[in-house]
Amino acid sequence: MNDSIYVHPTAIVDEGAVIGAGTKIWHFCHVMKGAVIGERCSLGQNVFVAGRARLGNNVKVQNNVSIYDCVEIEDDVFCGPSMVFTNVMNPRSAVSRKEEYMTTRVRRGATIGANATIICGSTLGEYAFVGAGAVVKGDIPPYAMVVGVPARIAGWMSQHGERLNFGTGDEAVCPATGQRYRRVAKDRIELVEP
Repeated sequence: MNDSIYVHPTAIVDEGAVIGAGTKIWHFCHVMKGAVIGERCSLGQNVFVAGRARLGNNVKVQNNVSIYDCVEIEDDVFCGPSMVFTNVMNPRSAVSRKEEYMTTRVRRGATIGANATIICGSTLGEYAFVGAGAVVKGDIPPYAMVVGVPARIAGWMSQHGERLNFGTGDEAVCPATGQRYRRVAKDRIELVEP
């Protein structure tokens, strides 16, 4: 394993897991054989990563999160404490459904708040923001801020993580960076100036 990787003595990283440079794996984690974790990631206490899970670079996974098979997480994603991924729609203890696992994708820069649940088969768009405790049971467009059970769009967030105010117009400016965003549909916005 690369010397720049830190694995706490209580963590278990199975042989055959791929861990990128600069990644830190903290107390009581388990990373299974076949898992791929990018560079500069941080896995908080008690994180589990299954063998068919994929994490990009600079992914921050807070305490008590399990990343199951068929979960694909792109670069710069934040997974809040105790948030939940699922991978099968109708689990039963007595019925093996591993062949029915559904892929869940979390696109670049997305944030998932504490105790949120992401139902399998969903795609969270780039820089989407899932509020704490929300239950996501479908696709979320890029930059959308969703809250509630089930999760609904409650606003829009910039790449920087600032709430965007469209008011009555079709353009908004990130108060932190000055980047401009344009509404292109009722449920879709886009970045005008990168």
